[in-house]
Formats: sequence, structure tokens, C-alpha cells
Amino acid sequence: MAKTSLIFYHLWVFYFFNHVFLSQSSPETALITQLPGFSDSFPSKHYSGYVTIDESHGKNLFYYFVESEGNPSEDPVVLWLNGGPGCSSFDGFVYEHGPFNFEAATTKETVLKLHLNPYSWSKVSSVIYLDSPAGVGLSYSKNETDYITGDKKTASDTHTFLLKWFELYPEFLDNPFFISGESYAGVYVPTLAYEVVKGIDAGVKPVLNFKGYLVGNGVTDPEFDGNALVPFAHGMGLISDELFEEVQKECNGNYYNSERETCNSKLAEVDEDIDGLNIYDILEPCYHGTESSENMAAHLMLPSSFRKLGETNRPLPVRKRMFGRAWPFRAPVRDGIVPTWPQLLNSVSVPCTDDEIATLWLNSPAVRQAIHAEEGSLVGDWQLCSDNIFFKHDAGSMIKYHKNLTARGYRALIFSGDHDMCVPFTGSEAWTRSIGYKVVDKWRPWTSNGQVAGYTQGYENGLTFLTIKGAGHTVPEYKPLEALDFYSRFLAGKPI
Repeated sequence: MAKTSLIFYHLWVFYFFNHVFLSQSSPETALITQLPGFSDSFPSKHYSGYVTIDESHGKNLFYYFVESEGNPSEDPVVLWLNGGPGCSSFDGFVYEHGPFNFEAATTKETVLKLHLNPYSWSKVSSVIYLDSPAGVGLSYSKNETDYITGDKKTASDTHTFLLKWFELYPEFLDNPFFISGESYAGVYVPTLAYEVVKGIDAGVKPVLNFKGYLVGNGVTDPEFDGNALVPFAHGMGLISDELFEEVQKECNGNYYNSERETCNSKLAEVDEDIDGLNIYDILEPCYHGTESSENMAAHLMLPSSFRKLGETNRPLPVRKRMFGRAWPFRAPVRDGIVPTWPQLLNSVSVPCTDDEIATLWLNSPAVRQAIHAEEGSLVGDWQLCSDNIFFKHDAGSMIKYHKNLTARGYRALIFSGDHDMCVPFTGSEAWTRSIGYKVVDKWRPWTSNGQVAGYTQGYENGLTFLTIKGAGHTVPEYKPLEALDFYSRFLAGKPI
């Protein structure tokens, strides 16, 4: 009896050690203890570093992890991805919903100051900001062939990252897990979600507690995205009724790949009318808005970025919105290859930005050291959007992915700033309706802080479409309070 008791005692010790001690194993070497420009205590723990996803190639993806300021042991864990393809997720960290607001230096002698962001998404969730694929932001590979990639490989690599990341942070495995992103992450998010679900079905360990996903102003489908601009421009009063009727007639509703000369002639008139507008928010002024694209290209140094800037509701706006033209409507995509923004420099007007704040901060040796980011030729200077990668759009339309995921019970929030002309809400509204799900929450306003903040329509199988009134391409940058509101409600499974 005593021998049996001893055996059970040893089994209990083994279980306790592996499931209690090892489950609290966030890598202390990844813990961030201080950041240049910030003198206060962090409201939650921050971690950062590299996850090697391919030992033989030395392929390393960089992440910055912010624990929830609420209850990190139970609150959702959310992966955030910016788009491009080729843009760093520090875009979201610095300019949108990260834990800090950044105050620009006033003189050469002063430094950037960081202040806590009252609308950080870490108020209600833990957030992983990931630079993906390799070659973007602070992520890199020792084998440059890895910089030739595409939708499917990026999804597979990011899934590998997640499995390895949760092995490093196993205490978060039971937390609800969501995937989120914006712009070209409209491709990244559903393709990654599909990989995650396939892994769950196959019993891949560790098993992720995946619950759903969010996509903001996301690239989704060539036909729906490509046909969204003209109705948007007409609805916003940017083109006349006469021109709208003419372009409808000549293009027969096909605005994005028509081969009819008369159609393209009318589309050129549309382009003339919207030329000079800020495509990322038509209400905002344009920096260099009166210059030609050739002069802008000569004036601006790379990296040019798939970004926009301008006035926001953030207390410390640190960017200016600049001039650019809409993509992906008629960008030169050949053989399925999607040019990154630097590669589009000489083919379309430049969607350029002043990203000085993020660039200065992330290229500071002191900051690199504090966040455990490597320096040197392998990583190089941080760029908001990289010209290192050659990217192939090989996953096709995202609608089939959304159908598959939502039909299996994974909740999806498709949200759009309603003044974005880059990926207009008209396309997102159309493709969500095209899926054919029954409407369970008829089109209605939703409110934030006692005011109408936009409109929403809910479908069966957990699919929700949402607009944010007055927001541009990057919703949390323009409307941080409203963004935190709908984000919090969605994660909690509450009506928006």
C-alpha cells in the first residue's frame, strides 16, 4: 500500500511540475523591462524577440507581445497583421492600437516620448504584433530565397510561428485566440485562419483555441474589390451622375479589367475627378497633393509605404497624410504577382507616407536593444513597408475561405472605415452579402459613446459587416475610441 502511495505521489509531482510550473514559462529573456522615451511602469508585461520557423534557412520572425491589462490569464490573445504585402505590423503598434502614443521630438536634442494609449487594444486582450513574412520589418532569413514568397507560403509560415510561439507561452493556450489585420491582411487573415483550422482538425500540437477573426478594409476578391471604386466615388459625390451613368453603360458594371476602349476612356475620366484626393481618407488633406507623381517620386526616398496619414482622433497624431492613387483596382498585376508598394513606384502614383516617427524609433540602437531586435546587414534598417520581398498572390479570392470558416462556426467581423477609397466599404458590403447567408441582424446604426458610430448588418454563421463613420483605411488610427468599442464587444461575443 505504501509502495502504491509512493508511486501516486511521484506521478502527482510529475504532473504538477509539468502542468503548473512549465505552464508558467514565458521566456524571461524576452521580457522587456524598459523602453527609451518611456519612464513610467508598463500597465502589463511586454515581451519581444524572434521565433525561428526554419532552422536550416535561419528564417526568423519578429514579434512584440503585449499582455492584456485586464486579466491576461483569461482574456483573448489576438494576433495582429498589417498588409502591403510587405508592411510591418509595427504600423499597427505605433500608429493605431498599440500600448503607446508617440510624441514627436521638438528639437534635435530631445527624444521621442511615449505615453500610454487609453484606447490600446491591450485594454481587453493580449496582442501579438508580428512582422510577416520574412524580409518584412524586423523579420529576416539568412537564405534570401525565402524573400520570394506568396499568400500560401506566408500562411503556412505564420502557422508555424504560432505553434512555436504557443510552445514558448503555453500559459495562453487555453485563452480564446483570434486573428486580426487590415488592408492586404484581408488575404493574410483568412488564409492563416484556414491553416490553423486544418491543423486543429489534424490534431497538430499544440492545439490552438481558435474562435474567430477580424478584417479591416481588407483586400478580398478581385471582382468585388475592383468594382467597388466607381460606386463609392459616385455615392460620395466625387463624380457626376452623368459620368456614373456613362461609365456604367460603357463598362457594363465591370470596372476593374475591362478591355473595351470606351470603358477605359470613361474610367480615365473617373481617375481625373478623384486625382489629388487622399485615397486613404477622402476627407483629409493631401501632403504633396498638388505635385505630380513624377515629382513626388523624385522628392521622396524609399521606403515608400502602403500607408496614409493625416488627422486622427488620437491625442498625439504624428503623421501627415500624403497623396496616392487607389490600389488594388488597376495596379499592374501580372501572372499572379502582386508588386509591393516600392515596386509600384514607377507604375502608379506614389502612395507615400511620412513615417518618420516609427522609422526613427525602430532604427534607434537603444530601442533595438530594448526589444531584443537584431541589428546589422541581415536585418538592416527598419522600413514601414519593405522592398525586400517578391510576393505572389496565389490564393485567389478570399470568399471561399470566409465561407469555409464561418460555415464551421468561426465568428468573423468584417469592418470598414467608410471614407477609405483604397479598399472601399462598397466592395466589402457587396461580397459579404454575396455569400448568401440569411440576415439575422438587419442593417442598423451602432453607437459608441452615445453617438452613431457607423452601421452594421449581421448574418447567420457569425458573419458581421460593420462600417465606422468618418474613418479611413486604418480605422483605429482615425477612430480609436470607436475601434476599441467594437473590438471589445466582438471579442466578448456581445452585440455591436
